[in-house]
Parts: sequence; C-alpha cells; structure tokens
Amino acid sequence: MAATSTMQLELGTPAPDFSLTEVTDGSTVSLSDLAGAPALVVAFICKHCPYVVHVQDTFAALAKGYQERGVAFVGIGSNDPGVSPDDTPEGLATQKRQVGFTFPYLFDADQSVAKAYGAACTPDLFVFDAEQKLAYRGRMDESRPGQGEPTGADLRAVLAALLSGDEVPQDQWPSMGCSIKWAPGNEPS
Repeated sequence: MAATSTMQLELGTPAPDFSLTEVTDGSTVSLSDLAGAPALVVAFICKHCPYVVHVQDTFAALAKGYQERGVAFVGIGSNDPGVSPDDTPEGLATQKRQVGFTFPYLFDADQSVAKAYGAACTPDLFVFDAEQKLAYRGRMDESRPGQGEPTGADLRAVLAALLSGDEVPQDQWPSMGCSIKWAPGNEPS
C-alpha cells in the first residue's frame, strides 16, 4: 500500500466553493449551507482506502461530538469509480450507514473539488475557521494502519483552539493515505 502525502493549500485561504450531491438522499449541499459554524472540517475520504478504514470509526465519533458543539463537517468522495469501483455513490452511502457518519457525504463526480482543495490522498483533512478561512490542513493523528490506534489528537487540538478562540497549533503534519484515484487524463498538473 503506497502512501501519498497532501499538497499544501496556504493557511488563510478561503474555502473553495462547491455544490455536490449527498450520497444517501440525492440532495445538494453547498459550501454556503455550512456557513455560520465556528469551524468547518472538509474531509476527503472514501470507502476502500486502508488509511480511511483505520480512522473512520474514531472520525465518526469525533465528528458527532463536535457537531454537538456547532462544528460543521462534510465528507467528500472524489475517487473515480472507474478506477476504484468501491467508491461509487452507492458504495459511499453504504459506508456512511455502516460507520454511522452524521455529516453530509458528498460525491465529487468530476473531481473538480478535490483539485480546488489540492487534496492528494484519503483521508485528507482541511479545517476552516468561522470565516471559512483555512486554519489547518493535514492528518487526524499520527496513527497509521498497523501503527497505533487512532485518537484524533491533531484534529481535536485544532478544533479545541478554534472553539476557544486560541491560536491554532502551528505544528501541522501532512495527511498520509491512498492517493486520490483520478480519472484517466484528469490528474492534476
């Protein structure tokens, strides 16, 4: 299993806009629907990746707890189903139900949102402040498949800082996981 690290989107960058279909009910969710939250977590995830599978239960519980405190979460599946057959909208909907994700899980059919965010792998996390400006990009924690249990420590530290009005930790570690499965000819340049 080859690991890919995230490309760096500049801190302070406004969240790139999106309007995507939710995998379980077909509704459309846009960035503007998530405005007004004290923080927004945009997670590029998928069904097949061992790195996602390793953290998904902890991520689901963490998201639920922070949603109760007003933080907005959204999952985005950007893998091309022609390259990664498990990552169809139906496969992502099954994952959402099985894991218990309580946030919208969106399908990025043309992969334009992954490109706009500079997402390189799954999971790849982007945390925005109340003004939807990038405060953190990177990993959930230091665990990896077969190397430690997921805690969400890095993500929790960022969210705690944003909710309390403190400075976001400057030590930020890139995400690591399976590469985004780009449609042939659609790879970022």
